[in-house]
Amino acid sequence: MKLCLIGHDFRYELEKLIRLFLPFEKQEFLTADPGSEDRAVTVCRQEAENTVLSADLFLGDQHFTAENTLPNRHAEYEKECERLLAVALYDCFVRASGYVPPWGILTGVRPAKLYARLAAQGEEAANRWFCEALKVQRHKIDLCRDTVRGENAVTALSRPDSFSLYLSVPFCPSRCSYCSFVSHSIDRAKGLIPQYVALLCEELRQTAAIAKQCALRLETVYIGGGTPTSLTAEQIALLMQTVREGFDCSFLREFTVEAGRPDTVTKEKLLAIRDNGGTRISINPQTMNDAVLQEIGRRHTAAQTEEAFALARACGFRNINMDLIAGLPGDTPAGFRETLRRVLALDPECVTVHSLAMKRASALSTGGRFPEAEAGAAAEEMVEYARAKLAEAGFSPYYMYRQSKTVGNLENVGYAKPGFEGLYNVFTMDETHTVLACGASAVSKLRQPGGAYIERIFNYKYPYEYIDRHAELMKRKAGIVDFYRRYGLAEKKES
Repeated sequence: MKLCLIGHDFRYELEKLIRLFLPFEKQEFLTADPGSEDRAVTVCRQEAENTVLSADLFLGDQHFTAENTLPNRHAEYEKECERLLAVALYDCFVRASGYVPPWGILTGVRPAKLYARLAAQGEEAANRWFCEALKVQRHKIDLCRDTVRGENAVTALSRPDSFSLYLSVPFCPSRCSYCSFVSHSIDRAKGLIPQYVALLCEELRQTAAIAKQCALRLETVYIGGGTPTSLTAEQIALLMQTVREGFDCSFLREFTVEAGRPDTVTKEKLLAIRDNGGTRISINPQTMNDAVLQEIGRRHTAAQTEEAFALARACGFRNINMDLIAGLPGDTPAGFRETLRRVLALDPECVTVHSLAMKRASALSTGGRFPEAEAGAAAEEMVEYARAKLAEAGFSPYYMYRQSKTVGNLENVGYAKPGFEGLYNVFTMDETHTVLACGASAVSKLRQPGGAYIERIFNYKYPYEYIDRHAELMKRKAGIVDFYRRYGLAEKKES
């Protein structure tokens, strides 16, 4: 698809908008209309009093057009030009595809954060802007509103000197077909793991010293992946002991360990988590349909999920999350309803409903140029069913985020029973406070105390890079002290 940008340079937002309808087509960017081939021509033309913002979509022998006008003296002229061009192009694609994305033109990762900012001036105004300006459908606006209420109760716990800690364990028993995370199968990476764990412990010790120097207060710890329970019980215990010995855990509110793959859950590993301070775990079936599990490359059954959950309860865990994915290849709305029934029968404290991030059109659509129309409708039915049934069971949404190329342009939502919200999830998604991250592919996000500015420090992406360049990586972490020193929180080391 050729995207022509004439009289403007609003490429970023329009590029993302086209991906809502054509997620797998490569885009080419031009500054003039080539006059042939499939293309979207967007024009910003300033006249005496107003600016005309138009879009023309050419697909084969079909032509769709739309335009909007904006006063030249508008207070937010640039921002509104971009939005109105997006609306015009959106209108063309809706008519061409017959598909109406429930989130309208909104493509951002954190819709609830935007809603919260607007709602500070009143929910009615926020609702109106989402509906009229962004074309968001009413049920998604309601989801934003309810999620913000859940988030606000959690973010109120944070202070300017608060931080959370993330540990990356990028190993899994096998790689799921839908996975977009940096993770490596245990079979292929087995030789790396002992050295990786040793260096991760070293990074934790140095990060703990940095946190102490910056006088930071640890609120939550999250060990994610990958699948952390791919490690041995002894390795899990070592990581958790290193955290508790190095960091001041006096104010720690939550310690989460993902035990995501039921086929990695053993009594020894659960006891290692429990006995070293773990307060919350995830056991993630994704689906309770064995045929779908096989289709997506997960080497476990629904029965193993139920067994792992029962074992976790027997080991004393009273705060368990379960992840589900709507829109998996081979799944149906009826199959998803049965999955949710079986999960609710287990009575977890949290259920997170993800929408599949698409990797291949062939896995999601029977054909045609616009896979969203059919795949999106099925996935939308699943997530809306989950929302209704979880509400009946006493769960409320408390955090939400979105990813690019998600089936149906849908969302990922965490639901929890009252008092069981995953605090780390809210803190990191809302960017409430600093997150210090350790391990391969981890990204530390430093938030200005009392402000909104965020600075990032990136770790090396792959385990072998992390191991080979560990000393170089630790030099980067000195940037944490420099960041806090600018705001008067970091002590200067005595020479």
